[in-house]
Parts: sequence; structure tokens; C-alpha cells
Amino acid sequence: MATVLNSFRLDGKVALVTGASRGLGAGMAEALAQAGADVILVARGDLSATSKLIEAAGRKAYAFQADQASRPAMDKLAAALGKELPVPDILVNNGGTIRRGAFADFLQADWDEVMEVNLNSIFRLSQAVVRLWLAQKRRGKIVHIASMMSFQGGVRIGSYPAAKSGLAGLTRMMANELASSGINVNAIAPGYMATDNTAALQADPERNTAILARIPAAQWGQPSDLAGAVVYLSSPAADYVHGHILAVDGGWLGR
Repeated sequence: MATVLNSFRLDGKVALVTGASRGLGAGMAEALAQAGADVILVARGDLSATSKLIEAAGRKAYAFQADQASRPAMDKLAAALGKELPVPDILVNNGGTIRRGAFADFLQADWDEVMEVNLNSIFRLSQAVVRLWLAQKRRGKIVHIASMMSFQGGVRIGSYPAAKSGLAGLTRMMANELASSGINVNAIAPGYMATDNTAALQADPERNTAILARIPAAQWGQPSDLAGAVVYLSSPAADYVHGHILAVDGGWLGR
């Protein structure tokens, strides 16, 4: 008997998750596997630990090492889809990076790298996947990982809010164009999560206290807090959801 819970299942699907070696990416990859999907894991680092999580969930893991800052590496990934790797049904654009520094002193090289990883590479990988889907008349789900900085400016993080604001716009534009083809494009905007990217903030007593005081839930988010959101947006349960940016932020934006 079909139930609403069945619409959250991903059995028979393949998901591709970038930045999957640790943190939010590893957590979301594991959640997708637990919901029934095989997972293509992409990162520049060691993917063995995440592969074991996928296999422990009874699903197949495909590990592909690629640095999102490298266009040739990402082109190689795109070329492998449908050949050495299966064509994914779900694309989770999670991989990202951040550089910190005062605006007046922010380095052009840091600006360029953040924009390449957090926006340019996402555009190109999404385009490659969408072209495969359209050619094969396949439905698909794309979930971009946005940020609180898709809504706010922040301080001392240079190109990060520019890239994440651009990603919010890209989400809406892609949804407008692709919804009629059965392709859902949405985003998750994590709040302040306990990851490597926020290690400096967590270690700064003054900033840590100020951040926690602003979060109604009064705690940093964990990778597991994105599990339900990514499974939902990747599943048939979200078939009529297009161009939405889902904040998973402990109430930060509502404060």
C-alpha cells in the first residue's frame, strides 16, 4: 500500500554529491543512501570514509576525485557521466570554499578561487547534467547548497556572499527554465553549521557567543540537520517545489 512516506524514498536513483569527503557533503550523501540512492561522491580529498558510509547503508558508492577549482578536473567529471559513471538522477552541488580578510586587503586570487568553486563550477556541472537529462528526456532533481550569505552580506569574507547570492539567483533562473521539463531546481541554505568552514568562528569566544545568542535554537547546526531537507528536495515528495531556497538555520533568519 502506497503511503506518503513512500514518496520520500529514492530507491533506484543515483545521486551525485560534490564536496562529499567530509562535513555537510558526507552527511547528505549518507542520508541519500539511507533513502535508497546509490551515490557518486566527488571531492578533491579522500573519499574512502564516505564510501564506507554509503556501503553501510546498503548502496553503491562511486568515488571520483576532482578539485572544483580546476576546470579541467570538472570537465573530466562531466565527461565521465554516462560512461565510467552512471548518469545521476539527483545532483547536490555542495562543494564550496571560503577565504577571510578585510575587503580593502582581499586578494584577487582568493576572490577568483571562491567564485570558481562556489558558483562557476556549479553552473558548468549543472549545465552538463541538464544537457544529459534533456537529451534523454529524463526528469531530475538539482539541490544547490546556498548559505545565510545568500540573504546577508557578512563581514571579512570577500567573494563568499557574492557567490552565494549568485547561487540563489541561479537557482531561481534554472527553476524558471527547467520546471516544464520535469527538472526541479531548489536550494538549501544552511545556517551556522559546525564544519571546517566555521572552525575559526567556533574557536573565537567573542564571535561564538555572539552567533549563538542570535540563533533561536541556541546551538550550532550539525551535518545531520540537513538530512531531511536534502532527501525531501531530492524525492518525489518535492515534485511541485521549484526555485525554493530552504533555510535550515535554527531560526537565524527569523530573528
